[in-house]
Amino acid sequence: MNRPLRTTLGGALTAVMLVTVTVAVAPAQAHPAGRPPAVLALPDGFQPEGIATAGRYAYLGSRATGAIQRVDLVTGRGTTIGAATGTPSLGLKVDPRGRLFVSGGTAGDARVLDTRTGEVLARYQFATAPTFVNDVVLTRDAAYFTDSNRPVLYRLPLGRRGALPPADAFTTITLTGAYEQVGTGVNLNGIAPTPDGRALIVVQSSTGTLYRVDPATGASTVVDVPGHTFTNGDGLLLLGRTLYVVQNRLNQIAVVRLNHAGTAGALTGTITDPNFDVPTTVAKALGRLYLPNARFTTPPTPTTPYTVVAVRAH
Repeated sequence: MNRPLRTTLGGALTAVMLVTVTVAVAPAQAHPAGRPPAVLALPDGFQPEGIATAGRYAYLGSRATGAIQRVDLVTGRGTTIGAATGTPSLGLKVDPRGRLFVSGGTAGDARVLDTRTGEVLARYQFATAPTFVNDVVLTRDAAYFTDSNRPVLYRLPLGRRGALPPADAFTTITLTGAYEQVGTGVNLNGIAPTPDGRALIVVQSSTGTLYRVDPATGASTVVDVPGHTFTNGDGLLLLGRTLYVVQNRLNQIAVVRLNHAGTAGALTGTITDPNFDVPTTVAKALGRLYLPNARFTTPPTPTTPYTVVAVRAH
């Protein structure tokens, strides 16, 4: 996820049980044949960035307030399950236990919410300014977070029985090898596993380069995709051996076929849609890909409309 403006967000996180509130958003109407809608409305002024899905529901975070919105992808009806924190909610992932892992952006943290109640189950303070905890991926034994301001990943171990670790249990993994931090722009951004599950793939937005990272050592190598870089690379999604790379300001998704180890791949196509307006991240549900329109090129106001767009996976 890119940063449209350099703003300072204040406010404290209150880790309490939250009351689910239905937001007065006109729901998108399902297709007469029963197909879920291709465009779903979010609350005006919401400023979405991350998306995660579970069943027929999508979870979206606000980069402006930190609120979490749950959207029924069949009816389009939206509900607020996580109240505003005053800090961003960026990259999101849902685990099989119904817990939502949230990247905290400039707050330098992550938090874990119960998707049913919005209760904050845990919070982890990875770093202090300058930091930008941007995206997250879940593996069998850990959650990994990127930091766009630092050449590091944060690893949060996940126990076999699902117990969340204590607040100080995370580790910081410094990237070595081919990866180099560039200037003050957005560096590390989206993150996904390799097809064999033995390593991670990250995209560096400022250069459009994909890197394979050994999570045990931080050693990185360039993912060889001959003739292609991924300018404005943002969210990543791996399905089988196909990696979807959202290129936000280009309003497209690059489709890359990877080898088993994730060391190399080939561009097999791109996905575009007339409803894209700077999409940032991507998740799969109901046989389609869903992307929030962050609208970075549109000045945000309390009445600016925002949407989620569904496209067919290639």
